[in-house]
Amino acid sequence: MATYSLSTATSSVRSVYQRPRFSAKPLTTLVSLQGNSLSWSSSVSYMKLKAKNVVVDKALPHKKSNATIKCATLEEIEAEKTLIEKNAKERMEKAIDSMLSSFNSIRTGRSNPAMLDKIEVEYYGSPVNLKTIAQISTPDSSSLLVQPYDKSSLKAIEKAIVNSDLGATPSNDGEVIRLSLSQLTSERRKELSKIVAKQAEEGKVAIRNIRRDAIKSYDKLEKEKKLSEDNIKDLLADLQKVTDEYMKKIDTIFKQKEKELLTV
Repeated sequence: MATYSLSTATSSVRSVYQRPRFSAKPLTTLVSLQGNSLSWSSSVSYMKLKAKNVVVDKALPHKKSNATIKCATLEEIEAEKTLIEKNAKERMEKAIDSMLSSFNSIRTGRSNPAMLDKIEVEYYGSPVNLKTIAQISTPDSSSLLVQPYDKSSLKAIEKAIVNSDLGATPSNDGEVIRLSLSQLTSERRKELSKIVAKQAEEGKVAIRNIRRDAIKSYDKLEKEKKLSEDNIKDLLADLQKVTDEYMKKIDTIFKQKEKELLTV
């Protein structure tokens, strides 16, 4: 029996391999972990590599050639996971923020400056967000006060509010614009609740798409032989936990907004 040794930089070793090829001499297969080295012997058409609790088996063809074994350390696997998960989490956070912005632009029973977040004003020939050219405040629970930094923009702001779906009539006194918000009817509350539910579902679709992209990144690493199939299964399980966490966040935010809408 011919026996060989491979030195490793660490005893934390997981499998990945490239197809090794040995001569067709009938031998026996033996693999063991000894301290900080791996030892094995080749046989027939089969090789078995074992490190701690990870085992990789691969049938070998009867061709004479040198064997190449590549091992990914736990540190390398963790680095790949951190990079892909970090990117996914950052994108999921942005999806949550986008959904929140849409929720806040929908009026509830109380006045809120965020109700005007989606309004754009034609300012010197270019569309700009209202909150960038005016200060918005809430004098009381049923009104909004818009004070532009440039008084010449008052008419443009008034026009933008009238053309919006806010459902409020602005009052322009030449200095500021006041908005009195009427109470929402029961039918209107139900309509807005449906809109919010649709926006929540769009947020979930965005989360699923981000998860899909992360899976593609892991698949690419497996095809490049940087990670094994077992490694990928573990990483995908962790990715699913992250996805479930953000799905729960969306459900929580949606239920809170729905409650605000339906509370008279």
